[in-house]
Parts: sequence; C-alpha cells; structure tokens
Amino acid sequence: MKPPKPTQFLGRESYRLRRLMDAARLLPVIGFVLLLLPLMRHSPEMEAPPTAGESVYLFAVWAVLILLSLLLSIWLRRALEPHDEPTRSDRPSESGD
Repeated sequence: MKPPKPTQFLGRESYRLRRLMDAARLLPVIGFVLLLLPLMRHSPEMEAPPTAGESVYLFAVWAVLILLSLLLSIWLRRALEPHDEPTRSDRPSESGD
C-alpha cells in the first residue's frame, strides 16, 4: 500500500495573495452576470418590466462593483509592494569604525 502524498504547504501570505488575485479576475464575470439578471428574468409574455426597480438594481450593482474593485486594488497594491529589508550596506557596522 502506498503512503499518502504529503500535502503541499503554501505560505499564508502567498495563499492570500493568490485568492485576492482570483477575486480580482472573477469580479468582472460576477458583475456581468449580475447586470444581466434583470434581462434573464424578463419573460416575453409579460408586459414591460418595472423600469424604476430595475434601474435602482442596476445602479446598486454598479456601485457595489466599483467599491469592490477599489477595495481589491488597495489590498493587492499593499500585498504586492516590495518589502524593504535592510541590506548589509544599510546596517551599521559592528566593528565601531
């Protein structure tokens, strides 16, 4: 019997960064589906759909998508910033020159 494969360990930061990037890639698709929902709900046998309710829905979805994209861009920018680590030349010398 074969021993089970060891699980691959992913660092917490790299895992979160990948999930943020996945969310940023998926946001336009989710937005597209949400914006098309009023069109998919309308049946041709019915009269005209209620314009006021659908326009409020569309603007609400639009505003939420803008806010989500803003938050995702801020989080991704912070996660992708290079972390400044002091190099050897930046550290004070220990010899006491």
